[in-house]
Amino acid sequence: MKLLEERILKDGNVLSDSVLKVDSFLTHQVDYELMQEIGQVLADTYQDAGITKVVTIEASGIAPALYTASALDVPMIFAKKHKNITMTEGILTAEVYSFTKQVTSTISIASKFLSQVDKVLIVDDILANGQAAKGLIEIIQQAGAQVAGLGIVIEKSFQPGRQELEDQGIKVTSLARLASFANGQIEFAEADV
Repeated sequence: MKLLEERILKDGNVLSDSVLKVDSFLTHQVDYELMQEIGQVLADTYQDAGITKVVTIEASGIAPALYTASALDVPMIFAKKHKNITMTEGILTAEVYSFTKQVTSTISIASKFLSQVDKVLIVDDILANGQAAKGLIEIIQQAGAQVAGLGIVIEKSFQPGRQELEDQGIKVTSLARLASFANGQIEFAEADV
């Protein structure tokens, strides 16, 4: 997605050979017009897949997931990283390690929002090692639902997440694929869309 690649080049801040800061449009401040375009592209890609729900993990995945769900006209569910007092029964959980935050969180979704009839599109902001996606897949499988695919805004193609997910039979669609950003220079691989 050329528009996204241009935005990464303009506003992305390379912090190290493995960390790219995109907080001005995705992970802190949200550019709703860009997110709307991202949502439409992902919805168009999966329009014939029979998607019944879009699932993400809080917090940075919420904006692209919401716009994707809106374009598909289906509900969006986000996994919570911290269980609150209202989540008292029927909770699906998985452990997820965050490379960026360097912590393990127990993510959870109330089971009443997912069932065996659901065909789910997972949408997330960044794919690196695939831990968030694997946790969401685990929760979706606990519900007996089917994962139709994984829509990613930015993929770090030099990390193993994509390959590990594809080895599980998961279709991965990344809108911007980073080949590297060593020495502060961002290089793109060919995107899926």
